[in-house]
Amino acid sequence: MTEHLDHTLRGSWTPTVGTLPPHAAKWLRDRIGLGDVRTPARAPVVPASALDEAARVALDGVVGPGHVRVDRDSRLGRAGGLSYSDLLRQRGDGDLAVPDAVVLPASPEQVVEVLRTCVEHDVAVVPFGGGTSVVGGVTALRGDKAAVIALDLARLDRLVEVDPVSRLAVLQAGLPAPRAERLLAAHGLTTGHVPQSYERATIGGFAATRSAGQASSGYGRFEDLVQGVRLATPVGEWRLGAAPASAAGPDLRQLVVGSEGAFGVITEVALRVRPRPAVERYEGFVVDGWERGSAVVRDLAQRRVLADVTRLSDVDETEVTLALAGGWKVNALKAYLAARGVRRPCLLVLGWHGASEREVRRRRADAVRGRDLVPLGRSLGEAWRHGRFNGPRQRDALMEIGACVETLETATHWSKLSELRLAVREALVDALGRCVVMCHVSHAYETGASLYFTVLAARDATDPIGQWQVAKAAAAEAVAGLGTISHHHAVGTDHAPYLEAEIGRLGLDVLASVKRALDPTGVLNPGKLLAGGTDPAGLASPGDR
Repeated sequence: MTEHLDHTLRGSWTPTVGTLPPHAAKWLRDRIGLGDVRTPARAPVVPASALDEAARVALDGVVGPGHVRVDRDSRLGRAGGLSYSDLLRQRGDGDLAVPDAVVLPASPEQVVEVLRTCVEHDVAVVPFGGGTSVVGGVTALRGDKAAVIALDLARLDRLVEVDPVSRLAVLQAGLPAPRAERLLAAHGLTTGHVPQSYERATIGGFAATRSAGQASSGYGRFEDLVQGVRLATPVGEWRLGAAPASAAGPDLRQLVVGSEGAFGVITEVALRVRPRPAVERYEGFVVDGWERGSAVVRDLAQRRVLADVTRLSDVDETEVTLALAGGWKVNALKAYLAARGVRRPCLLVLGWHGASEREVRRRRADAVRGRDLVPLGRSLGEAWRHGRFNGPRQRDALMEIGACVETLETATHWSKLSELRLAVREALVDALGRCVVMCHVSHAYETGASLYFTVLAARDATDPIGQWQVAKAAAAEAVAGLGTISHHHAVGTDHAPYLEAEIGRLGLDVLASVKRALDPTGVLNPGKLLAGGTDPAGLASPGDR
């Protein structure tokens, strides 16, 4: 029966990219009450550049002619990230923070000189990679500085070194993830790091935000891969990572990883790499109910038989997935599940990577043997794999028909997982009213898991940005005391007000002290990570509090 169902469902799981089929749009209108609101088509306001001539000439002398850009298109192209609010502002709704210039250095040495030049001319610096932040991490804030530049690392795009014996690779920070994988593939290697931002994100961005890839259960989070970093700061260059392990004090690499450009600009990263898998197998399953599904994932994690990719959707996300797919094949699936006694289906996608078919089959058997899973076959898993980067394009289509569509994520220990999921869901529903709140587990550990929420509501035509800000604040308050404010999206501006609740006032003091040491005048990424101020000299010392 499973093989027949697998054949029946083949091709029915990947939604149309960039548009919504009529049945999907109708379902959303009926479910969340979409009206006639459309994304504004107004051009955003781009003020004149505030970068003075002396600063421009000095920067031009560092990076060379043509690599200090003040034209409208270059500046707009680095104005913000890819959050829902960013996209609204970029489409003319609300004030858009636009950098005064875009500077493109060609080497780590040039990055250090750019920072020194910006200190001299009182210019703020926002490091810019793929621009995929969804928490305000690349917003062009100047703080108390005279101007702000986007420091685009696109020219730092080399694979510097490969050590196949040690399984190490040194990559420059501006290298886009797809190109990094192609370069490593020539050596038979891979990072295995594939987040949804993969198509645009860069190696430096992964390191700066403590990124987690979809296969992190098998390959590790990005900070697990980092063996060394090269950091440019206004006071000089800092290199870290001399050995695979060390007891020479605290691991300062982990101070740099996740620092979001507030302490320095990551220019090179040494990564642990692995042989490219010869076999990849993805399959779909259904579990009856969230509690049973999360228990299955917990057991997989604690028995150390997790698949490399492990993704559990809750009932709401599963419902939306089936409703948007539509058609007789989905009806056949519902009938099949009903016949199996499944009343509250939760989709589970498992993916295994291995050196041989035999290894993958063995790992699959270890994971699914004796578990209460309804197998759906490989077509659903493969469709998820082929469509896993479509989210941003599907969001564009949803915005075009008037939807407020955004994501947020957190993580907690297994004993609090369901409580946290319900708390965040209730907070979002209370704030938004008629909406759909979907959730899935995409990263699991022996002690807990991440929760990734997707929210759909009818967009407020009067104040769409404020509508989401209220909902996000409610969700963040619900997270406090139950989980982390961010599992892999980072802090940026959006989460900075909640950081103290997680790491304490003393933790903020520690970070502020590091900031003062590495960035004494506060030119680096103002307003991000540390909410206490943008000028380290103005941040209160522990004795002043």
